[in-house]
Amino acid sequence: MPDARFTAACVQMRSGRDPGVNRDAAVAGVREAASRGADYVQTPEMTSLVERSRERLFAHVTGEDQDQTLSALREAARETGTVVQIGSIAVRSGDKIANRAYLIGSDGEILASYDKLHLFDVDLPSGERWRESATYTGGACAVVAATPWAMLGLTICYDVRFPGLYRALAEAGAEVLTAPACFTHQTGEAHWHVLQRARAIETGSFVISAAQGGLHEDGRETFGHSLIIDPWGRVLADAGGSEPGVILAEIDLAQVADARARIPSLKHGRTFSVERVGPQIRAAQ
Repeated sequence: MPDARFTAACVQMRSGRDPGVNRDAAVAGVREAASRGADYVQTPEMTSLVERSRERLFAHVTGEDQDQTLSALREAARETGTVVQIGSIAVRSGDKIANRAYLIGSDGEILASYDKLHLFDVDLPSGERWRESATYTGGACAVVAATPWAMLGLTICYDVRFPGLYRALAEAGAEVLTAPACFTHQTGEAHWHVLQRARAIETGSFVISAAQGGLHEDGRETFGHSLIIDPWGRVLADAGGSEPGVILAEIDLAQVADARARIPSLKHGRTFSVERVGPQIRAAQ
């Protein structure tokens, strides 16, 4: 029977253009978290490299077998005896790149991987323009993975705006949902906490989300505020800003069953159709 409690940690980072520097920062974060009692440690989206230039990105990205960040964090998991979730790294996938998360066991073996489903193609009021689909290939499969304590639902960043994904993960057995991110400061300031808490409340799940924070070498600014949230929507830990660091919280899986018993919405979902009515509906639509 799995243990019902574990200590989770988020490593907040400010990854730059040098994968080696980023790798060392991630490993140091895992070691710090483990020294403070963490059983499970999560790093942010784009742990190994934050780079908006397509040319520079492709110059650094390798296949999975050659990725030094993945190799180093597998060794860090073995060394510390922790389960490590790499929020994501960029790996070659044909003529594009996959934004891929990895769940690594305490023996250093890869337990699961997940490619980001939803790609961030937006034009923000600030003038920022993002077209992830020009560089990245989207995933096609949601993933629920087993750990010694809980079933984890794996997602990445922009996925958090698609509640149907999180409901599907919870219905498939996920008790802890993860949404490591590289959220822009503008959208994060407006929506980050609300979206994270909503996904927890809607599914009666813990949500753990390590984040990038601050002004990066490529010019982007990310929001930070790595979060650990309980199934009732309460914030258990918040990095409190954009500075790199480590946050921890105890995860008690009994709270998942309690929240889902109090508000059993996962059992009450129904299929339905949508009918459009009214004189303003144009036939051409």
